[in-house]
Amino acid sequence: MWPEHLMVGAVRFARPTAHYDAIIAFYRDWLGLPVLAQWRDHAGYDGVVFGLPGSPVQMEITQHGTPPVAPAPHPENQLVLYLRGPEALAAALARLDDGGHRPVTAANPYWNERGAVLFEDPDGWLVVLAPWVFGEPAETKD
Repeated sequence: MWPEHLMVGAVRFARPTAHYDAIIAFYRDWLGLPVLAQWRDHAGYDGVVFGLPGSPVQMEITQHGTPPVAPAPHPENQLVLYLRGPEALAAALARLDDGGHRPVTAANPYWNERGAVLFEDPDGWLVVLAPWVFGEPAETKD
């Protein structure tokens, strides 16, 4: 339950990149996230805002500096997308495979033990595709 006193209309989280064009291609073209906003050289920054499920959830990626620098990748830097079951996971994997993207090994065995599949984005940050949604019952097969 969200606190009544905190009337948030949307949530956006942001992170830097050093590979702006490749990041856009990965998230827009291969993962299929919608671009909600995009800019170049606004106060020295390039940026893109991707929509995530439901319009109030957004991810912003910015690029700044010459040359642009991003923090080093770390196995704890993750975007976890909880998919609605194995069929949704299979569809996402097929699309990424078509783009030449290959899964990577998870540093934490938790993901593999639960059927999740991980990919690195162009900055080396991890995208976890998990075939379940917390708080929703798992599908049962008859």
